[in-house]
Amino acid sequence: MVPATARDRLVAAAFELFEGQGYDGTTVDDIATRAATGRSTFFRHFRGKEDVVLPDHDALLGRIDTRLATASPAGRELALREAAGIVLAHYLTEGPTARARYRLASTVPAIRDREIASVQRYVRLFARHVHGWLDVEPDGPLRAELVASAIVIGHNHVLRQWLRGEVDDAATAEALVDRALGHALALLRGEAAAGPPAIVITGGQQDVEQVVRQVRAALGHP
Repeated sequence: MVPATARDRLVAAAFELFEGQGYDGTTVDDIATRAATGRSTFFRHFRGKEDVVLPDHDALLGRIDTRLATASPAGRELALREAAGIVLAHYLTEGPTARARYRLASTVPAIRDREIASVQRYVRLFARHVHGWLDVEPDGPLRAELVASAIVIGHNHVLRQWLRGEVDDAATAEALVDRALGHALALLRGEAAAGPPAIVITGGQQDVEQVVRQVRAALGHP
């Protein structure tokens, strides 16, 4: 099927050429010619070769921002899951194009650096919203940073598995991301990894060593 728009044709042409003759061996003119457009059309859509390879992160970030901005207090977990799902769905829809980009990023430093920088944009966006929800709570600012980072790390851990072909179908990737987000969202709820607090009641007749033994027993330590 021939891509419907000039932008889509340019992206398809770029990946065909990069795979066939290498990133460094391909020029903007080569891409425009393969896509049956001119240089002016290329530069209306992209600033250079790197941009034709990368996803439209600005559009994805805008959609995430909109979804998180509409989250009610009771719906914050769902909003975060759906926001991460926006990114995953984009890559899954791209299919072979996303995997070709991943291969390119492993060999072209300029693309790899741009993709690494884009990760921080997602972390900052998630953090901005979660800070607004948690900053008034105990350890809220710290938890907000941890939640935002954990969401992006968990999502990207599964995404890389799919990009490498270790996970082959969309349903499995979606289930794995959902599971990964479960770990991240425990921090949103303020669940402590160490479990519930231990309370020890002691009388005045016990010495320090007896109290220490009681505390250790309550904490499950020998």
